[in-house]
Amino acid sequence: MKHLVVYLAVIIFSLHITSCSNEFEEYQNTASDYQIIPKPLKLEPAQGRFLITEKTTIIGDAALSNEIDYVSEMLKTASGYAINVSNKDSDQYKKNSITLLLDSSLPNDESYSLSVTYDKVVISGKTATGIFYGIQSLRQLLPSTIESNQKNENPITIPSVYIEDQPEYVYRGMHLDVGRHFFPIDFIKRYIDLIALHKMNTFHWHLTEDQGWRIEIKKYPKLTEIGSTRKETILEKNFNPYIGDGKPYSGFYTQEEIKEVVAYATSKHVTIIPEIELPGHSLAAIASYPELGNTSQTHEVGTRWGVYEQIYAPKEETFQFLEDVLTEVISLFPSKLIHIGGDEAPKKEWIESTLAQELIQQEGLKDEHELQSYFIKRIETFLNSKGRDIIGWDEILEGGLAPNATVMSWRGIQGGIDAARLHHNVIMTPGSHCYFDHYQVDKDLQPKEPLAIGGFTSVEKVYSYEPTPKELRPELQKYILGAQGNVWTEYMKTTDHIEYMVLPRMTALSEVLWSAPASRDWNDFKSRLQHFKDRYDNLGLNYASHEFTSESE
Repeated sequence: MKHLVVYLAVIIFSLHITSCSNEFEEYQNTASDYQIIPKPLKLEPAQGRFLITEKTTIIGDAALSNEIDYVSEMLKTASGYAINVSNKDSDQYKKNSITLLLDSSLPNDESYSLSVTYDKVVISGKTATGIFYGIQSLRQLLPSTIESNQKNENPITIPSVYIEDQPEYVYRGMHLDVGRHFFPIDFIKRYIDLIALHKMNTFHWHLTEDQGWRIEIKKYPKLTEIGSTRKETILEKNFNPYIGDGKPYSGFYTQEEIKEVVAYATSKHVTIIPEIELPGHSLAAIASYPELGNTSQTHEVGTRWGVYEQIYAPKEETFQFLEDVLTEVISLFPSKLIHIGGDEAPKKEWIESTLAQELIQQEGLKDEHELQSYFIKRIETFLNSKGRDIIGWDEILEGGLAPNATVMSWRGIQGGIDAARLHHNVIMTPGSHCYFDHYQVDKDLQPKEPLAIGGFTSVEKVYSYEPTPKELRPELQKYILGAQGNVWTEYMKTTDHIEYMVLPRMTALSEVLWSAPASRDWNDFKSRLQHFKDRYDNLGLNYASHEFTSESE
């Protein structure tokens, strides 16, 4: 009798699956089923839906184990089923399967195609990276409730579609300053998850500042023993007179933690570019090792925001220190690019320094700007000898650009234009459109907002940005690799505040960098953003709601 009951149960379940399959084969989808951000290059909706069942199988080469695991975990969380996995070529395209397929015929390493029919799903990419981006589109075709880490009670289905897609720009980045305020490893991983969700590929990690040194350097332990802690922090914007909060503030990442984050980012196809600031923004380092400075004075780690006069002395001991630091940094980060800062470097100490003036004469330099160029070229020569290239803020153009440097243009777009005309690669990140520490609303509403540095950069303004300047001739436009959003944290003490400032501006920037200019339309994007909001909610993100309320209409 017991065997008969089991037999009947199996038959009933099989009939249920068959009826579901027939139902979903003929299902009529609507436009609301295809609300993907960033917008794909080509998307063709179709009839039918693919149903996830306990017999669904993920098929892929063993070389795609990372991507297979990603899909498997995503579907297991959503459906409650332990998803089957197969590495057999003979299983490709079989019914009720999700196949991940390497295809060398696709145009570039980040391109992909995604085919969903009622009985199978195929994601093809020239590389694992392209397949990963195809998975992100598949993720957005699934109900937003899959993001909540709770099993869905309703059947999990995916609307039939055919997508061909590839990014407009090769560099699609987000920056985070952990010098002014420090954030734990778990949040750094969450930030990387956001980058991956948006098909962005670079995390620019700003690790050293006047107000705190945040990376363990084993050869120079005082950098974290002294440089990672400031005695207090300025209260809001109380500069004159200065008012501090009286509370010590500290934090740094161990090398083991950094290795963990780098491995995590790699699994999400995100490259981390570390930034070690020089020659300015170096007060925390000089406070740790006073011999690196230009005077005999001792200093404390910075407690207020802004630019400090302290700057590395251009002497051999300093270059040896920086080479030692960078040697440890490049052992931790596989990125081809190493960010060396180069911005906001006051020259007062060099003007008053006998050593600096003698070096200017000795090297036949014109002035302190050329001395900065000399300084940066020394660092570039060292990094090039280690197989790495430098990237720096647009001030590195002053006094002559280092031979192989990439320029990050933040003071508007002119620095990027100038660098491209010199045949140097460029990342655009102008404050006008890409600084996410600015207010998201105009002056009338700013008093109701969390404290920000100033400015006004709305989601719509971010979306309006075109990274390639019209001033560049067509043959020079190839030097504009892309853009990134910058998140400076003087006034962001918490992870919730960061999420609020980043979202949904990051979402807008992701479409600027991925989607073809001709396909971008603000009203269309804003409509899709209303759906994307549900993912924010299910992920538990603290986003700004201005674009989701009648007040912004």
